[in-house]
Amino acid sequence: MKSAVVVFPGSNRERDMVAAIEKITGHRPVTVWHGDHDLPKVDLIVIPGGFSYGDYLRSGAIAAREPIMGAIAREAERGVAVLGVCNGFQILCEAGLLPGVLMRNAGLKFICKEVELRVETTASQFTKGYAKGAVIRSPVAHGDGNYRTDDETLARLKGEDRVAFRYVANPNGSVDDIAGILSEKRNILGMMPHPENLIEPLNGGTDGRPLFEAALSAVA
Repeated sequence: MKSAVVVFPGSNRERDMVAAIEKITGHRPVTVWHGDHDLPKVDLIVIPGGFSYGDYLRSGAIAAREPIMGAIAREAERGVAVLGVCNGFQILCEAGLLPGVLMRNAGLKFICKEVELRVETTASQFTKGYAKGAVIRSPVAHGDGNYRTDDETLARLKGEDRVAFRYVANPNGSVDDIAGILSEKRNILGMMPHPENLIEPLNGGTDGRPLFEAALSAVA
């Protein structure tokens, strides 16, 4: 099983993501630079958290226009799994690979704490390792995590079972308590919380581990 972690100027969680995937699979992901036009043949592409380009213009707006995003879009169209966490979620939305946008937190403050998430669907390669309705823990660290979309898109996300996670206690004002969503083909997941930071007891828990185990086993 091969994976890639994409790095942009301002990314700061790529090492956490690489370490998490390596611990779970025993294989170190390849790191891919934002200026590359092509990706190696992989089964999972991850866009990690951070503050790409200092969050100028809008979080993820500049990174979404980098050459590597064209390659990610092509691979996603082929069915390759893509995971965007925090800034990665913002980038996927700005690139049009997921609907909606991430705006400034409702309280206008940066939030860095552990939250509870409810698993809303198990019908994806990312969430099939959980029980539907299960409440899991996950850290968040963002200033622009307030997910917004129009009413029609929200109805479609709900009707197509594409809301992957909801906040139990909404920390940022996201519409309908949304913490993570899936693409139409269900092979792209964007989420604001950081599952890579809860994959072993030394991290304080393992609630994030089933997400990676499920995603990686789908192509093993």
